[in-house]
Amino acid sequence: MKPLIVLICAFLVSLLITRVVRKRYDYILSGNIAMAVMLFFTAFGHFLFLNGMTNMLPENIPMRRLIIIVTGVLEAAAAAGVLLARTRRLTGILLIAFFIAVLPANVYAALHHINTETGEPTGPGLHYLWFRIPLQILFMAWVYWFAVLKRDSSSYNANVIGNGAY
Repeated sequence: MKPLIVLICAFLVSLLITRVVRKRYDYILSGNIAMAVMLFFTAFGHFLFLNGMTNMLPENIPMRRLIIIVTGVLEAAAAAGVLLARTRRLTGILLIAFFIAVLPANVYAALHHINTETGEPTGPGLHYLWFRIPLQILFMAWVYWFAVLKRDSSSYNANVIGNGAY
């Protein structure tokens, strides 16, 4: 739930800022900024709650802590990647694959009632999947819409962080 709140709030704040700075709403830039903020937020969680997130993976998987650290670094790198027009599309495609790849860890955590902050078996359980799976689909659709979908570059101003041509 927290990542969704961060995503929506960052999107709304970005929209307001682009309206003030550019004298128009920039939905594409704001959508990518929001995803970047959310990814930095979740990447930070990989390090803040390392033990809890490690327990999201089955014990028979080797180097679980390293996997959590690497996925946190990948999320931070993806956050930077969606901000840059030059890398946005490729980053978006890879990010969608990443969201698909990490979904089994969320399913495992729900099946075993893992609290991702503490690592204890006090998590929400299976009903959490009714929220998490649609949320993961929303993240993928968001990335596709704001980062992957090709747009007519003549309708956007090209710049380093903005909506330039792909």
